Amino acid sequence: MDEDRILELRDLEEALSYRFGDIVLLDEALTHRSYSHENPRLPQRDNERLEFLGDAVLSLCIGHLLVERFPSEAEGPLSKKRAALVNEAPLCSLAGRLGLGGYLLLGRGEEASGGRTKPSILADALEAVIAAVFLDGGYEKANRLIRRLYEPLLEEDSPVTQFRDYKSELQELSQTRFQKMPSYALTRESGPDHEKSFEVRLTIPGVVTASGTGRSKKEAEQEAAMVALETLGD
Repeated sequence: MDEDRILELRDLEEALSYRFGDIVLLDEALTHRSYSHENPRLPQRDNERLEFLGDAVLSLCIGHLLVERFPSEAEGPLSKKRAALVNEAPLCSLAGRLGLGGYLLLGRGEEASGGRTKPSILADALEAVIAAVFLDGGYEKANRLIRRLYEPLLEEDSPVTQFRDYKSELQELSQTRFQKMPSYALTRESGPDHEKSFEVRLTIPGVVTASGTGRSKKEAEQEAAMVALETLGD
């Protein structure tokens, strides 16, 4: 890693209020697969493995935070709050506050198509950064970072109304009202790697079908669930 990149990442460390022992982890967390494909001799991998780990660390830490913050809440409301806080929308919002898009390593096509502002890329990158902190400093450091990021969101508004998780809402409604589970199927995938578009079809057998599109499968599924909830009057 060259000196300019290290200095750039030191600026991000200031925003994170965390100093890495191994700054290569942070560099990996910000390396999109499009950049890796164009630079196969890179010493670091892309951030998809770190994103996978970060998703689990985030879910654990947010669960910990909510149990402390809402001591009288039952499991159901806590699950709704956690689902609302760990989905793409709040992650993208927090990544924006950190200026994370400016530190990403993107391929030329992804760069040209506005990848630095794509919600799915920003959300995945923040999860990867969380994993990098976890691997570098352990659970307590990752937990501290997540609390710094999320506590302002909890002060601003109810996370359930500010960031709705339509998939979780629809699943709960479908189980309660119809004793059925929604299923999601990818019906179409189009566009080049740096500008993919996904179309998903949602089905609750005998009740409702709905379609959604998005720049990630998660986004398309959320849109399909939102349409289904609107159709059902919820």
